[in-house]
Amino acid sequence: MNTLSPIDDRMSETRKGLTAALGAYLIWGLFPLYWKMLATVPAVQTMAHRTVWCALVVAIWLGLDEGFGWLRMLSRRTVGMLLISALLIACNWWLYIWAVTVGHIVETSLGYFINPLLSVLLGVFVLRERLRPLQWLAVGIATVGVIYMTVQAGRLPWIALAIAASFAGYGLWRKLMPVPAVQGLAVESGLLFLPALAALLWWEYRGTGAFGHQALHVDGLLVLGGLVTALPLVWFAYGARRIPLSLVGLLQYITPTLQLLCGVLVFHEPFLQMHWIGFGIIWGALVIYAGEGLWRMRRSPSR
Repeated sequence: MNTLSPIDDRMSETRKGLTAALGAYLIWGLFPLYWKMLATVPAVQTMAHRTVWCALVVAIWLGLDEGFGWLRMLSRRTVGMLLISALLIACNWWLYIWAVTVGHIVETSLGYFINPLLSVLLGVFVLRERLRPLQWLAVGIATVGVIYMTVQAGRLPWIALAIAASFAGYGLWRKLMPVPAVQGLAVESGLLFLPALAALLWWEYRGTGAFGHQALHVDGLLVLGGLVTALPLVWFAYGARRIPLSLVGLLQYITPTLQLLCGVLVFHEPFLQMHWIGFGIIWGALVIYAGEGLWRMRRSPSR
């Protein structure tokens, strides 16, 4: 009987974790292709369907995998905090779906490029974390990029900033709670389930509901929206526990890069000189930030 050595076993777990994390980031990166197919459905209805079907998928997943005994460990305070995170992620979902369906995919990708650096600032001002000089430099350069595009476009890139702020706020809020990712999503989607279901039934009663009144493939996409929401999060939670945090930090840029390519190459959104310069400045900031983190990790002694 062949058995794996501890080293081989760790390598196997790392490969599985890397595959799962890559799968999650690829799905998130290709989200514009999915939500764009639902452009005929109002974004708020798509978000409500996403919430309802996601709650059902996650409930079934957890019920089969480990049951619901963990619910007894949740305090009222934790549930209240999860309600706030649920509202933050609901706002993020709605804004992202709306922006994609009305042709602002490039700006949504900018939001997810900005998000890591905004999360860093929240860590500094809320959690009292300290930044090293190169990290401050990266944040400053990214700010210059946003200001440049604001001046050139004559308007604040509010979609990108709102997406980055809502997701960074969600990440910060979840960091304060000792609840695993999938279980947290189960509670969040569960808290939103009844309001979302009530809204869908109300739209059906008023005759303005999309479900069952458009092409059959639209109904299928609305239902599958729950699966494509839950599946990458499950994969990410699995992968993040098995690969180094530095690798997770680098892989996260796959998502906005693919979103940007979808917007420019697939849906032919304009990508002007100001975008090249503005995005280039922000990409430079991300290279500095990621490179500084890798350099620090390589210099730190092995434990």
